[in-house]
Amino acid sequence: MRPSLRELAALTQFARVTIYVARYTLLRHTLLMIALLTLELRIEAAHSLKDKRQVTRSLKDRLRSSFNVAVAEIDPSLLWNQATIGVVSVSHSRDYLDGLMKNVERAATRIANNAGADVTDSFVEFL
Repeated sequence: MRPSLRELAALTQFARVTIYVARYTLLRHTLLMIALLTLELRIEAAHSLKDKRQVTRSLKDRLRSSFNVAVAEIDPSLLWNQATIGVVSVSHSRDYLDGLMKNVERAATRIANNAGADVTDSFVEFL
């Protein structure tokens, strides 16, 4: 016996609702951790905003290419000798994020020192 169009429509709707509920339940029980590393830079070698942009762009590009993180200047100021860089990553594991952010901080300090800048302050937040 063949199902009618109405029965097929009802089954299709039931399947859609079941898939939606399963996805929602999976997403609700999956905890994602977000790590935010904030780096305060002092750029003594910069004599203009162009020098500052060169140092910050170099740092951002190198961190992006070396690690799977998002990097941006989060407090763009017109002061040519200071910058604030934010680094963000998402994972299921807080331990992984903690290790990643420590590695990023070490690499950022090394890259900044090579570019003529100093990391004056850094801190990590987990959201």
